[in-house]
Order: sequence, then structure tokens, then C-alpha cells
Amino acid sequence: MASTDWGMGMRHMAGLIAGAAAMIASPVSAAVPSKARVTALSGEAMRSTGAKGLAIALIDNGRVVSVQAFGARNAKGDPLTPDTVMYGASLTKALFGYYALMLVDEGKLRLDRPVAAMLPRPLPDYGNLDDYGNWGDLASDERWKRITARHILTHATGFANFAFIEPDGKLKFHFDPGARYAYSGEGIILLQFALEKGLGINVGADVQRRIFTPLGMTNTSLMWRPDFARNLADGWEADGKVEPHDERSRVRAAGSMDTSISDMAKFAAAMVRGWRLKPATRKAYAAPQLAITSRQQFPTLLPEALPKDRWPGLAAGLGVISFTGPQGRGLVKGGHNDSTANMMVCIMAKRRCVVILSNDVRAEAAFPTLVDSLLGPTGFVWQWEYPPSQ
Repeated sequence: MASTDWGMGMRHMAGLIAGAAAMIASPVSAAVPSKARVTALSGEAMRSTGAKGLAIALIDNGRVVSVQAFGARNAKGDPLTPDTVMYGASLTKALFGYYALMLVDEGKLRLDRPVAAMLPRPLPDYGNLDDYGNWGDLASDERWKRITARHILTHATGFANFAFIEPDGKLKFHFDPGARYAYSGEGIILLQFALEKGLGINVGADVQRRIFTPLGMTNTSLMWRPDFARNLADGWEADGKVEPHDERSRVRAAGSMDTSISDMAKFAAAMVRGWRLKPATRKAYAAPQLAITSRQQFPTLLPEALPKDRWPGLAAGLGVISFTGPQGRGLVKGGHNDSTANMMVCIMAKRRCVVILSNDVRAEAAFPTLVDSLLGPTGFVWQWEYPPSQ
């Protein structure tokens, strides 16, 4: 099973969105929905998409107000619970961006310093490493010297999502670092590599120490733990096929996190409070860092749209997407693979979030209307995240 965002089933998912939206009640007022309202909306979302499992958390004013789980965690029909371990997918990137800003506040990381300057050897000299990346492929293109942590966290490295999807399987630049947004998990892995090889940080252990343990995220890790097996979610693909949960044996900052809806609610609440970040750093996390110039996020590396055709207010934050809507500044981060559909949307001024985890990729079709039903109209451009079928 691929662990990258937007697997082959996404065109099918996009085609379901319009139908799912029509079947879910229209958005309610901005008041925090009751648990009964969440239950009703979740049930309709699952019926309209055929999804087997769905978990939802609500955060208001920086505190967790509701955590609920519905449906099954596996083909046997064992119930999905708030503590069920689910695949976090690319929600890992949002957490990693927040973690990186903790290091910025301590002076250990500088956003605009080339990551090459953090390493004791030239990046291509490390060669192609199974655990990290194909850095040796960059030997003939010195643009690697210009990549900064800000470029990485705003997906502006110039890399494809991952080198293995390139026709020749080699890592290469498609544009100058910093020139534009193009989603890249490979870039995130580069920052992890620089932190570990350059600064001697064990990222998995350090994130555990700084975030998971103090927030009480007891069912979350950047690497598989055997105790997860006691309450673990398998997944369902777009065609209804069951996909067993992967046991990810290495830390991958681009998407190896296992978590639960209870734990992700704790992180989202802490994040909108700016927990353990300086005020300016907290503001920078969701602030527009780099305007997004593509009409849709996936597939990556699409041509830039003409200025008149771009989405106003849509920009890269630092590990998240920043947008402007009727409730003010918001942030979004999704997470997807062939059997996983996750979404976190927050309104920063109100410190309100909805976090959705699903172990069934079909649930994704209901997310646009479901989110706006729970938060009130957000103004996020769902067509960019989930483009209609061609």
C-alpha cells in the first residue's frame, strides 16, 4: 500500500464529493455542535459514502470539547473507539512543522539558513540512503545548496512528492528552491535528515519528549509500537477492499505517525493555543508564507495558473495550508493514502478546530460539507484539495 497522499483512488473519491455534499445537511450556525449533532452528521456521512469508520474531534477556544468515534476498526466489526490507533498519514507533516518551530524558538534551527550548512558533509556525498533519500542524485545540480527549512516546510524545494514516482526513479529539481509551491514529502525527509545527521537529534525520540509525552498522547508515535495491536484500525480502500494496518518500522517525518482521535484532539487544541511557542512563532505557523499558484494540489508539479485563475488567500504555512475565509485566518492539513482519509481544519482567531480521522478512504468525499457543518462556513477552497474528476 502506498503511503503517499492521493493514491490512485482519488479520482473516484472526487467524483463522490458532490453526491455526498447533497446528502448531508447544510452547515449550521457557528455555535459548537452538540454530540448528538456530530453523531447525526457522522452517520449521514458514512451512509452517503459507504465508509466503515469515522472519528471526529472538536476543539473550541483551545480546548477539546468533543471526541467521538463511529463504525468499525476492522473487517471483524470490532468497534472504532476514541483510543483506536489509526494511521495519521500526512497529518504527520503538520505536527513536524510545529516541532520544527519549537527548535526555531530554541535557536537550534533557523528557517532561512540553508540546510546544507547544517550538515558536516555535502548533501550528495551521503549518496542514496534507504532510510532517508536519494541525495546522491543531486550531485550534478548545486541548487541543493540553496534549500532552507522554510522552503521545505512550505513545499517549495522543487522536488516531486517522492523520487520513486519520477519516471527514472531519481531525485531532481523541477524549479528553483523557493520559486513556488509543489507538495513534496521528499523535502520533509530532507529536513529530518539535516536535523538527525547535522544536529544529532533523534527526531522520533525528541518529538516524543517534547510533544507526545507532555500532551498525554499515549497512543501516538512516529514509529510502530507492539502495544498498538490491542486496538488497531485496519483500512478500507475505494473499492471496499480491506487493507491491514502497516507496521512502520522507521521514523518518517513526512507521514509515519500512528495516532488516535483522542490524541490528535490534544495536539490540535495545544496547537491553536500556541503551546510552548513564542507568540511570533505561533503566528508564523499558520500565516501565509508562500502564495499557492496551482489550481489544485494533486498531482504535484502542475503548471502554475494564470494570476486571474488562482485562489485568493490560499498559501503555504509552515507544515500546513493557510487560507482566509469569513471567520478569518484558517489552517488546513489533510492526510491520505489508499485506505486512509484524515483532515484537520482550524479557525485561528477563535481557536476552533475539527479533526477527522477515517480508516476508510471513501469517507473523504463527505469532508467538505462535514467540516463546514461542524465549524460553520470556513471559506477553504475544497476544489484545490479535492479537484473534480476530469
